[in-house]
Amino acid sequence: MIAITKVSKQLYIQVLIAIVAGVLLGHFYPSLGEALKPFGDGFIRLVKMVIAPVIFVSLTLGIAHMSDLKKVGRIATKALIYFLIFSTLALIIGLMVANLLKPGAGLNIDPSALSSEGIKDYTTKAHGSSITDFLIKIIPDTLLSPLVGENILQVLLVSILLGVALVLTKEKSQKVTDFLEAVSAPIFKIVHLLMKLAPIGAFGAMAFTIGKFGLGSVMNLIFLVATFYITAALFIVIVLGLVAYYNGFNIFKLLRYLKEEILLVLGTSSSEAALPGLMDKLKKAGCSQTIVGLVVPTGYSFNLDGTNIYMTLAALFIAQACNIELSIEKQMMLLLVAMISSKGAAGVTGAGFITLAATLAIVPEIPIAGMTLILGIDKFMSECRALTNVIGNAVATVVVANWEKQLDKVQLQNCLNGIETTKQS
Repeated sequence: MIAITKVSKQLYIQVLIAIVAGVLLGHFYPSLGEALKPFGDGFIRLVKMVIAPVIFVSLTLGIAHMSDLKKVGRIATKALIYFLIFSTLALIIGLMVANLLKPGAGLNIDPSALSSEGIKDYTTKAHGSSITDFLIKIIPDTLLSPLVGENILQVLLVSILLGVALVLTKEKSQKVTDFLEAVSAPIFKIVHLLMKLAPIGAFGAMAFTIGKFGLGSVMNLIFLVATFYITAALFIVIVLGLVAYYNGFNIFKLLRYLKEEILLVLGTSSSEAALPGLMDKLKKAGCSQTIVGLVVPTGYSFNLDGTNIYMTLAALFIAQACNIELSIEKQMMLLLVAMISSKGAAGVTGAGFITLAATLAIVPEIPIAGMTLILGIDKFMSECRALTNVIGNAVATVVVANWEKQLDKVQLQNCLNGIETTKQS
């Protein structure tokens, strides 16, 4: 009895129970499930409330504690190179799987019969996702405005600038650094308190999803959904697994260590819900504060492995469903456009569907109205996108920390093996 009580108090068990309960409620009482949408939305908004302060404090202090600014630039460069390589690889894998399995073949959809009315909101948001617009979005209106917004890129810019300034004025700015150190403790305590509400958020979000869309809504496109989930799983196990093995850790142990964050993403379909907890876990696992503060938030905008697999897979699914033959040259063009648009829409809520709209808007061969074919199942696919993105960024952080020799490998193995430790990075 004591053992059962102890297990039931663990957050990941509570979230898992909440997800199952949400699915059952949404299935048997769909109207009630839809009515619980505010629980999921409310929890995600609470988490978004602390994302900017968490990133700001972590990254600013991480840079402030480093005396060598060249090292900061080197870390950022290595992280971006890693992101570029694996994001491109994810796009290529999605393209290869779509060509191999052809999930859209046989639907014989007439493109002229498709209406884009249902995706109007997404296509509207996709406009302005160009590189120029992206560069404009990265620069905030004021130095403090990013702290009251939700644009991660702007928070990164301000944090880096302040961190560099604190290094350059180290003696005069020590009080500022001390203040940020003092502020970081209550900020992360707020995060821990909010995480206690995770089961409620997961329950509400899952009940709404199943209540509104139903389990049956996925059956007519089950092959596409299954193809995406299997492809993402193989990407995690094989590609990221090999990267993890080469860098001295086990991908399955990392997944077990991050089980609370993974279940939270599964329940809420939001990778943002896991960001504060992910940063905290990676620091406890031996990654330096500078690496975590720089790589994780940047990865949330530039290292979207799950989203990239989805983009090329979904784009070719629409083309196949509409009997549109794309030559190798056209597919390479699709790949290049997807590489750009996935960065251009970084930081936009619902980026997966929006970046797909932005990509198709530039590739005229595939009708953008074809997105209506997958609109009904996108909610189910968003969970897999978010899960793959979070896991990909966790692996990237440990790898970059290892490259920079800012990884406590003993601490990492202790955490991955479930050995209790009090050491903090």
